[in-house]
Amino acid sequence: MAGTAGTPGTPRVLRAMNDRAALDLLLEHGPLSRTRIGKLTGLSKPTASQLLARLEAAGLVLAGGTTEGRPGPGAQLYEVNPAAAYAAGLDVTPDRILAAVADITGRTVGRHELPTPGRRAAIPVVQQVTDALDGAVKAAGLARDDVRRLVIGTPGAFDPGTGRLRYASHLPGWHSPALLGELAAALPMPVEYENDVNLAAVAERRLGAARGHEDFILLWNQEGLGAALVLGGRLHRGWTGGAGEVGFLPVPGAPLARKVSRTGSGGFQELAGSQALAGLARELGVTSVPSGSYCEVAAALVARAARAAEDTDDDNDPYRRLLRTYATRLATGLASLVSVLDPELVVLSGTSLAAGGEALRALVQDELAELAASRPRLVVGDVTEHPVLRGALESALATTRDEVFDTSR
Repeated sequence: MAGTAGTPGTPRVLRAMNDRAALDLLLEHGPLSRTRIGKLTGLSKPTASQLLARLEAAGLVLAGGTTEGRPGPGAQLYEVNPAAAYAAGLDVTPDRILAAVADITGRTVGRHELPTPGRRAAIPVVQQVTDALDGAVKAAGLARDDVRRLVIGTPGAFDPGTGRLRYASHLPGWHSPALLGELAAALPMPVEYENDVNLAAVAERRLGAARGHEDFILLWNQEGLGAALVLGGRLHRGWTGGAGEVGFLPVPGAPLARKVSRTGSGGFQELAGSQALAGLARELGVTSVPSGSYCEVAAALVARAARAAEDTDDDNDPYRRLLRTYATRLATGLASLVSVLDPELVVLSGTSLAAGGEALRALVQDELAELAASRPRLVVGDVTEHPVLRGALESALATTRDEVFDTSR
Protein backbone atom coordinates (compact mmCIF):
# COMPACT_ATOMS: atom_id res chain seq x y z
CA MET A 1 0.00 0.00 0.00
CA ALA A 2 1.41 3.43 -0.93
CA GLY A 3 3.05 5.20 1.98
CA THR A 4 3.73 2.03 3.97
CA ALA A 5 7.29 1.77 5.32
CA GLY A 6 9.30 -0.68 3.26
CA THR A 7 7.17 -0.43 0.10
CA PRO A 8 9.39 -0.04 -2.97
CA GLY A 9 9.14 3.42 -4.51
CA THR A 10 7.88 5.22 -1.39
CA PRO A 11 9.77 8.32 -0.23
CA ARG A 12 11.13 6.52 2.83
CA VAL A 13 12.59 3.67 0.78
CA LEU A 14 14.02 6.03 -1.83
CA ARG A 15 15.64 8.13 0.89
CA ALA A 16 17.12 4.97 2.43
CA MET A 17 18.52 3.93 -0.95
CA ASN A 18 20.14 7.34 -1.39
CA ASP A 19 21.49 7.20 2.16
CA ARG A 20 23.09 3.83 1.54
CA ALA A 21 24.58 4.95 -1.77
CA ALA A 22 26.17 7.96 -0.08
CA LEU A 23 27.53 5.87 2.81
CA ASP A 24 29.03 3.36 0.39
CA LEU A 25 30.68 6.18 -1.54
CA LEU A 26 32.15 7.59 1.66
CA LEU A 27 33.52 4.15 2.53
CA GLU A 28 35.05 3.78 -0.92
CA HIS A 29 36.46 7.27 -1.42
CA GLY A 30 36.97 8.64 2.07
CA PRO A 31 35.90 12.18 3.05
CA LEU A 32 33.76 13.89 0.41
CA SER A 33 32.11 17.30 0.10
CA ARG A 34 28.39 17.78 -0.33
CA THR A 35 28.94 18.82 -3.94
CA ARG A 36 31.02 15.74 -4.70
CA ILE A 37 28.46 13.42 -3.11
CA GLY A 38 25.75 15.10 -5.17
CA LYS A 39 27.67 14.53 -8.40
CA LEU A 40 28.47 10.90 -7.60
CA THR A 41 24.90 10.06 -6.62
CA GLY A 42 23.11 12.29 -9.12
CA LEU A 43 21.30 14.15 -6.33
CA SER A 44 20.61 17.87 -6.34
CA LYS A 45 22.47 20.09 -3.90
CA PRO A 46 19.43 20.59 -1.64
CA THR A 47 18.72 16.84 -1.59
CA ALA A 48 22.38 16.04 -0.86
CA SER A 49 22.35 18.58 1.96
CA GLN A 50 19.22 17.04 3.47
CA LEU A 51 20.76 13.56 3.13
CA LEU A 52 23.95 14.57 4.96
CA ALA A 53 22.02 16.35 7.68
CA ARG A 54 19.92 13.23 8.16
CA LEU A 55 22.94 10.92 8.33
CA GLU A 56 24.78 13.27 10.67
CA ALA A 57 21.78 13.40 13.03
CA ALA A 58 21.66 9.56 12.97
CA GLY A 59 25.31 9.39 14.01
CA LEU A 60 26.37 7.74 10.76
CA VAL A 61 28.51 10.53 9.32
CA LEU A 62 30.75 13.19 10.80
CA ALA A 63 31.61 16.62 9.49
CA GLY A 64 35.39 16.71 9.36
CA GLY A 65 37.86 19.02 7.64
CA THR A 66 37.50 21.18 4.56
CA THR A 67 38.81 20.98 1.00
CA GLU A 68 42.11 22.68 0.29
CA GLY A 69 44.00 23.97 -2.72
CA ARG A 70 41.19 25.99 -4.26
CA PRO A 71 40.44 29.73 -4.16
CA GLY A 72 37.97 30.85 -1.51
CA PRO A 73 36.81 29.05 1.61
CA GLY A 74 37.09 25.28 1.60
CA ALA A 75 34.01 23.08 1.33
CA GLN A 76 32.94 21.03 4.35
CA LEU A 77 33.99 17.37 4.13
CA TYR A 78 31.97 14.46 5.49
CA GLU A 79 33.07 10.96 6.44
CA VAL A 80 31.53 7.80 7.87
CA ASN A 81 31.51 7.87 11.65
CA PRO A 82 33.97 5.08 12.60
CA ALA A 83 32.24 4.58 15.95
CA ALA A 84 28.83 3.91 14.40
CA ALA A 85 29.41 0.17 14.94
CA TYR A 86 32.11 -2.43 15.50
CA ALA A 87 32.51 -6.01 14.28
CA ALA A 88 34.95 -8.76 15.17
CA GLY A 89 36.60 -11.76 13.56
CA LEU A 90 38.49 -14.81 14.82
CA ASP A 91 40.96 -17.00 12.95
CA VAL A 92 41.26 -20.37 14.72
CA THR A 93 44.12 -22.85 14.21
CA PRO A 94 45.38 -25.70 16.42
CA ASP A 95 48.15 -23.43 17.74
CA ARG A 96 46.41 -20.12 18.35
CA ILE A 97 43.32 -17.98 18.06
CA LEU A 98 43.87 -14.63 16.38
CA ALA A 99 41.15 -12.07 17.13
CA ALA A 100 40.55 -8.58 15.79
CA VAL A 101 37.96 -5.81 16.06
CA ALA A 102 37.25 -3.36 13.24
CA ASP A 103 35.21 -0.19 13.18
CA ILE A 104 32.46 0.29 10.60
CA THR A 105 34.95 1.75 8.08
CA GLY A 106 36.96 -1.49 8.13
CA ARG A 107 39.91 -0.15 10.09
CA THR A 108 41.30 -2.66 12.58
CA VAL A 109 41.24 -1.02 16.01
CA GLY A 110 42.25 -3.94 18.24
CA ARG A 111 44.00 -7.28 17.83
CA HIS A 112 44.93 -10.10 20.17
CA GLU A 113 46.61 -13.48 19.75
CA LEU A 114 45.84 -16.29 22.19
CA PRO A 115 48.29 -19.22 22.05
CA THR A 116 46.45 -22.53 22.47
CA PRO A 117 48.88 -25.48 21.98
CA GLY A 118 48.73 -27.95 24.86
CA ARG A 119 46.02 -25.95 26.65
CA ARG A 120 42.86 -27.41 25.16
CA ALA A 121 42.34 -30.07 27.81
CA ALA A 122 42.54 -27.45 30.55
CA ILE A 123 40.68 -24.54 28.96
CA PRO A 124 37.28 -25.11 27.30
CA VAL A 125 36.79 -23.82 23.77
CA VAL A 126 34.15 -21.34 24.92
CA GLN A 127 36.63 -19.72 27.29
CA GLN A 128 39.32 -19.68 24.62
CA VAL A 129 36.98 -17.84 22.26
CA THR A 130 35.84 -15.33 24.86
CA ASP A 131 39.41 -14.76 26.08
CA ALA A 132 40.62 -14.10 22.54
CA LEU A 133 37.72 -11.78 21.77
CA ASP A 134 38.08 -9.92 25.05
CA GLY A 135 41.78 -9.41 24.36
CA ALA A 136 41.02 -7.74 21.03
CA VAL A 137 38.15 -5.72 22.53
CA LYS A 138 40.41 -4.48 25.31
CA ALA A 139 43.13 -3.56 22.82
CA ALA A 140 40.52 -1.48 20.98
CA GLY A 141 39.49 0.31 24.17
CA LEU A 142 35.97 -1.09 23.93
CA ALA A 143 33.65 -3.38 25.87
CA ARG A 144 32.39 -6.75 24.65
CA ASP A 145 28.86 -5.33 24.26
CA ASP A 146 30.21 -2.77 21.76
CA VAL A 147 30.80 -5.52 19.19
CA ARG A 148 27.75 -5.95 17.00
CA ARG A 149 28.69 -9.21 15.22
CA LEU A 150 31.39 -11.89 15.33
CA VAL A 151 32.55 -14.21 12.54
CA ILE A 152 34.72 -17.20 13.48
CA GLY A 153 36.89 -18.91 10.87
CA THR A 154 37.96 -22.50 11.47
CA PRO A 155 39.37 -25.34 9.40
CA GLY A 156 36.63 -27.65 8.14
CA ALA A 157 33.00 -26.61 8.43
CA PHE A 158 30.10 -26.90 10.83
CA ASP A 159 27.50 -29.27 9.40
CA PRO A 160 24.24 -27.26 9.15
CA GLY A 161 22.25 -30.38 10.00
CA THR A 162 24.08 -31.55 13.11
CA GLY A 163 26.05 -28.53 14.29
CA ARG A 164 29.22 -30.65 14.43
CA LEU A 165 32.54 -29.51 13.04
CA ARG A 166 33.55 -31.76 10.14
CA TYR A 167 36.74 -32.16 8.09
CA ALA A 168 38.92 -30.80 10.92
CA SER A 169 40.00 -33.68 13.17
CA HIS A 170 43.21 -31.76 13.94
CA LEU A 171 41.22 -29.11 15.85
CA PRO A 172 40.43 -30.91 19.13
CA GLY A 173 37.79 -29.54 21.45
CA TRP A 174 35.65 -28.06 18.66
CA HIS A 175 33.59 -31.14 17.82
CA SER A 176 30.97 -31.18 20.57
CA PRO A 177 27.41 -30.91 19.20
CA ALA A 178 26.64 -28.56 22.10
CA LEU A 179 29.46 -26.14 21.28
CA LEU A 180 27.52 -23.71 19.08
CA GLY A 181 24.78 -23.38 21.69
CA GLU A 182 27.33 -22.80 24.44
CA LEU A 183 29.05 -20.09 22.41
CA ALA A 184 25.71 -18.43 21.63
CA ALA A 185 24.90 -18.35 25.35
CA ALA A 186 28.32 -16.93 26.27
CA LEU A 187 28.46 -14.13 23.69
CA PRO A 188 26.15 -11.08 23.56
CA MET A 189 26.27 -10.67 19.78
CA PRO A 190 25.24 -12.82 16.79
CA VAL A 191 27.98 -15.30 15.86
CA GLU A 192 28.59 -16.79 12.43
CA TYR A 193 30.96 -19.62 11.55
CA GLU A 194 32.78 -20.03 8.27
CA ASN A 195 35.48 -22.22 6.77
CA ASP A 196 38.90 -20.55 6.93
CA VAL A 197 39.65 -20.92 3.21
CA ASN A 198 36.23 -19.48 2.33
CA LEU A 199 37.12 -16.43 4.40
CA ALA A 200 40.41 -16.04 2.56
CA ALA A 201 38.34 -15.96 -0.62
CA VAL A 202 36.05 -13.31 0.89
CA ALA A 203 39.12 -11.18 1.60
CA GLU A 204 40.45 -11.59 -1.94
CA ARG A 205 37.07 -10.79 -3.49
CA ARG A 206 36.52 -7.66 -1.43
CA LEU A 207 40.08 -6.36 -1.19
CA GLY A 208 42.43 -8.35 -3.38
CA ALA A 209 43.09 -10.24 -6.58
CA ALA A 210 39.50 -11.45 -7.13
CA ARG A 211 37.79 -8.05 -6.98
CA GLY A 212 35.15 -7.83 -9.69
CA HIS A 213 35.12 -11.58 -10.35
CA GLU A 214 31.92 -13.60 -10.01
CA ASP A 215 33.41 -17.06 -10.66
CA PHE A 216 36.75 -18.09 -9.22
CA ILE A 217 38.56 -20.75 -7.24
CA LEU A 218 40.93 -19.93 -4.41
CA LEU A 219 43.47 -22.71 -3.85
CA TRP A 220 44.94 -22.60 -0.36
CA ASN A 221 48.02 -24.42 0.95
CA GLN A 222 49.10 -23.77 4.51
CA GLU A 223 48.27 -26.06 7.45
CA GLY A 224 46.09 -27.97 5.01
CA LEU A 225 45.28 -27.99 1.32
CA GLY A 226 41.85 -26.63 0.51
CA ALA A 227 39.85 -24.57 -1.93
CA ALA A 228 37.09 -21.98 -1.87
CA LEU A 229 34.56 -22.03 -4.69
CA VAL A 230 32.82 -18.78 -5.66
CA LEU A 231 30.13 -19.36 -8.27
CA GLY A 232 27.90 -16.58 -9.54
CA GLY A 233 29.26 -14.28 -6.83
CA ARG A 234 28.33 -16.66 -3.99
CA LEU A 235 30.39 -19.06 -1.92
CA HIS A 236 29.47 -22.63 -2.70
CA ARG A 237 29.57 -24.56 0.59
CA GLY A 238 27.87 -27.82 -0.38
CA TRP A 239 25.29 -29.93 1.44
CA THR A 240 27.38 -30.48 4.59
CA GLY A 241 29.66 -27.45 4.27
CA GLY A 242 32.43 -29.60 2.83
CA ALA A 243 32.67 -28.13 -0.68
CA GLY A 244 36.29 -27.22 -1.31
CA GLU A 245 37.84 -29.92 0.88
CA VAL A 246 40.10 -30.80 -2.02
CA GLY A 247 42.77 -32.33 0.19
CA PHE A 248 40.63 -35.49 0.02
CA LEU A 249 40.61 -35.45 -3.80
CA PRO A 250 41.97 -38.66 -5.39
CA VAL A 251 44.70 -37.67 -7.85
CA PRO A 252 47.22 -39.41 -10.09
CA GLY A 253 50.62 -39.75 -8.48
CA ALA A 254 49.34 -40.46 -4.98
CA PRO A 255 48.12 -43.76 -3.52
CA LEU A 256 44.36 -44.13 -3.45
CA ALA A 257 43.35 -43.16 0.08
CA ARG A 258 40.46 -44.96 1.73
CA LYS A 259 38.47 -44.06 4.84
CA VAL A 260 39.67 -40.49 4.45
CA SER A 261 37.26 -39.24 7.13
CA ARG A 262 39.25 -41.23 9.67
CA THR A 263 42.73 -40.40 8.40
CA GLY A 264 41.91 -36.74 7.82
CA SER A 265 43.86 -36.76 4.56
CA GLY A 266 43.57 -37.81 0.95
CA GLY A 267 45.47 -38.03 -2.31
CA PHE A 268 45.87 -34.35 -3.20
CA GLN A 269 46.94 -33.51 0.36
CA GLU A 270 49.57 -36.26 0.29
CA LEU A 271 50.77 -35.20 -3.16
CA ALA A 272 50.95 -31.41 -2.80
CA GLY A 273 50.16 -30.46 0.80
CA SER A 274 52.69 -28.49 2.82
CA GLN A 275 53.76 -31.57 4.79
CA ALA A 276 54.90 -33.24 1.53
CA LEU A 277 57.43 -30.56 0.59
CA ALA A 278 60.29 -31.56 2.91
CA GLY A 279 60.31 -35.17 1.73
CA LEU A 280 59.99 -34.12 -1.90
CA ALA A 281 62.92 -31.74 -1.53
CA ARG A 282 65.13 -34.51 -0.14
CA GLU A 283 64.12 -36.86 -2.96
CA LEU A 284 65.19 -34.24 -5.50
CA GLY A 285 68.60 -33.65 -3.93
CA VAL A 286 68.07 -30.68 -1.63
CA THR A 287 70.56 -31.25 1.17
CA SER A 288 69.76 -28.36 3.52
CA VAL A 289 66.10 -28.69 4.47
CA PRO A 290 65.32 -26.08 7.16
CA SER A 291 63.79 -26.92 10.53
CA GLY A 292 60.50 -25.72 11.96
CA SER A 293 56.82 -26.53 11.51
CA TYR A 294 55.96 -28.16 8.22
CA CYS A 295 54.22 -24.96 7.10
CA GLU A 296 57.33 -22.89 7.80
CA VAL A 297 59.56 -25.48 6.14
CA ALA A 298 57.34 -25.66 3.05
CA ALA A 299 57.21 -21.87 2.64
CA ALA A 300 61.00 -21.56 3.06
CA LEU A 301 61.67 -24.31 0.51
CA VAL A 302 59.27 -22.88 -2.06
CA ALA A 303 60.69 -19.37 -1.60
CA ARG A 304 64.23 -20.69 -2.11
CA ALA A 305 63.11 -22.66 -5.15
CA ALA A 306 61.47 -19.56 -6.65
CA ARG A 307 64.70 -17.60 -6.22
CA ALA A 308 66.63 -20.42 -7.88
CA ALA A 309 64.26 -20.29 -10.85
CA GLU A 310 65.28 -16.67 -11.36
CA ASP A 311 68.98 -17.01 -10.51
CA THR A 312 70.06 -20.06 -12.54
CA ASP A 313 69.29 -21.70 -15.87
CA ASP A 314 70.56 -25.09 -14.72
CA ASP A 315 67.59 -27.44 -15.03
CA ASN A 316 69.41 -29.95 -12.82
CA ASP A 317 69.49 -27.54 -9.90
CA PRO A 318 67.56 -29.36 -7.14
CA TYR A 319 65.61 -26.24 -6.18
CA ARG A 320 64.51 -25.61 -9.78
CA ARG A 321 63.44 -29.25 -10.00
CA LEU A 322 61.56 -28.84 -6.73
CA LEU A 323 59.60 -25.87 -8.05
CA ARG A 324 58.73 -27.63 -11.31
CA THR A 325 57.65 -30.80 -9.56
CA TYR A 326 55.58 -28.88 -7.02
CA ALA A 327 53.89 -26.93 -9.82
CA THR A 328 53.03 -30.15 -11.63
CA ARG A 329 51.54 -31.64 -8.47
CA LEU A 330 49.44 -28.54 -7.84
CA ALA A 331 48.23 -28.46 -11.45
CA THR A 332 47.28 -32.16 -11.24
CA GLY A 333 44.66 -31.44 -8.58
CA LEU A 334 43.62 -28.10 -10.03
CA ALA A 335 42.90 -29.73 -13.39
CA SER A 336 40.02 -31.70 -11.87
CA LEU A 337 38.49 -28.59 -10.31
CA VAL A 338 38.90 -26.51 -13.45
CA SER A 339 37.45 -29.23 -15.67
CA VAL A 340 34.27 -29.40 -13.60
CA LEU A 341 33.79 -25.76 -12.57
CA ASP A 342 35.30 -23.85 -15.53
CA PRO A 343 36.16 -20.75 -13.44
CA GLU A 344 37.26 -17.42 -14.81
CA LEU A 345 40.10 -17.09 -12.29
CA VAL A 346 42.21 -19.18 -9.91
CA VAL A 347 43.79 -17.42 -6.92
CA LEU A 348 46.81 -19.05 -5.25
CA SER A 349 46.90 -18.29 -1.53
CA GLY A 350 48.35 -19.54 1.75
CA THR A 351 52.01 -19.40 2.75
CA SER A 352 53.13 -22.42 0.70
CA LEU A 353 51.76 -20.89 -2.50
CA ALA A 354 52.41 -17.21 -1.84
CA ALA A 355 56.09 -18.01 -1.21
CA GLY A 356 56.45 -19.18 -4.82
CA GLY A 357 55.28 -15.86 -6.22
CA GLU A 358 55.30 -15.29 -9.96
CA ALA A 359 57.75 -18.10 -10.66
CA LEU A 360 55.46 -20.76 -9.21
CA ARG A 361 52.32 -19.16 -10.66
CA ALA A 362 53.74 -19.21 -14.19
CA LEU A 363 54.74 -22.86 -13.94
CA VAL A 364 51.32 -23.91 -12.60
CA GLN A 365 49.62 -21.90 -15.35
CA ASP A 366 51.67 -23.68 -18.02
CA GLU A 367 51.08 -27.12 -16.52
CA LEU A 368 47.36 -26.50 -16.12
CA ALA A 369 47.11 -25.53 -19.79
CA GLU A 370 48.40 -29.01 -20.63
CA LEU A 371 46.11 -30.87 -18.23
CA ALA A 372 42.73 -29.11 -18.53
CA ALA A 373 40.66 -28.02 -21.53
CA SER A 374 39.55 -24.85 -19.74
CA ARG A 375 42.26 -22.25 -19.21
CA PRO A 376 41.46 -19.83 -16.39
CA ARG A 377 43.85 -17.06 -15.48
CA LEU A 378 46.01 -17.79 -12.42
CA VAL A 379 47.05 -15.05 -10.00
CA VAL A 380 48.79 -14.93 -6.64
CA GLY A 381 46.60 -13.58 -3.84
CA ASP A 382 47.04 -9.95 -2.82
CA VAL A 383 45.84 -10.30 0.80
CA THR A 384 48.93 -11.75 2.44
CA GLU A 385 48.60 -10.50 6.02
CA HIS A 386 46.23 -12.80 7.94
CA PRO A 387 43.82 -13.35 5.02
CA VAL A 388 41.49 -15.58 7.07
CA LEU A 389 41.15 -12.96 9.79
CA ARG A 390 40.69 -10.21 7.23
CA GLY A 391 37.97 -12.25 5.54
CA ALA A 392 36.23 -12.82 8.88
CA LEU A 393 36.21 -9.07 9.53
CA GLU A 394 34.95 -8.29 6.02
CA SER A 395 32.17 -10.85 6.39
CA ALA A 396 31.13 -9.48 9.78
CA LEU A 397 31.30 -5.89 8.51
CA ALA A 398 29.15 -6.61 5.45
CA THR A 399 26.22 -7.76 7.57
CA THR A 400 26.81 -5.07 10.17
CA ARG A 401 26.71 -2.34 7.53
CA ASP A 402 23.50 -3.75 6.07
CA GLU A 403 21.92 -3.41 9.52
CA VAL A 404 23.40 -0.10 10.64
CA PHE A 405 23.18 1.72 7.29
CA ASP A 406 19.50 0.83 6.79
CA THR A 407 17.72 4.12 7.50
CA SER A 408 14.31 2.93 6.27
CA ARG A 409 13.32 1.65 9.70
